[in-house]
Amino acid sequence: MINKVVANADEALKGIEDGMTIMVGGFGLCGIPENSISALIKKGTKNLTCISNNAGVDDFGLGLLLQTKQIKKMISSYVGENAEFERQMLSGELEVDLVPQGTLATRCMMAGYGIPFFPTPAGVGTEVAIGKQVINWKGRDYLMEEAFEAEFAIVKAWKGDSAGNLIFRSTARNFNQPMSMGGKITVAEVEELVPLGELVPDQIHTPGIYIHRIFQGSNYEKRIEQRTVRPKK
Repeated sequence: MINKVVANADEALKGIEDGMTIMVGGFGLCGIPENSISALIKKGTKNLTCISNNAGVDDFGLGLLLQTKQIKKMISSYVGENAEFERQMLSGELEVDLVPQGTLATRCMMAGYGIPFFPTPAGVGTEVAIGKQVINWKGRDYLMEEAFEAEFAIVKAWKGDSAGNLIFRSTARNFNQPMSMGGKITVAEVEELVPLGELVPDQIHTPGIYIHRIFQGSNYEKRIEQRTVRPKK
């Protein structure tokens, strides 16, 4: 039987080298691969290009990799919660490619589908279009956007089995699902690792054929980025 289980994050991230491009799942601080990010910091890999919806906050998520100057370039759709990101971007220390969120998600999906490029109206006539091919279809302009090419994708799921089948929980599915299909090597960390056959097939979000390494994580903080509550009456 296929067994993709590895012992821990350190073993799962073997092969990630300086200068590589990696996809990192999560949205804000929801569903981020906390154990893998910690392992990358310990590993000391630098000059990384990170594809992620955002860069976490200053002291959590990808913000920790920014503090250690391990990220050379961020490809993101939103970066407003991270002061260190802003500082590095404005000082020229960090390359930044801001991508409309729908385009970012679709570029991840197209990587998984094996489709090299696709047309989209998002960004036509803006700075997003600079340097990109524009085609006209039935009287409307579209940008030709390329699928991402990433050596690794690192995602976090709720449950997974030894063959790499994954189930995500609620909004923590976010970018984890499309990114889990898009890396040349995909690493999945899960909260609960179960034997093959225990997951209900109809509930599986990402089939194991896309996953190369899987491990059970631990000590998840699951920090809330911004807590909004009703005022007391």
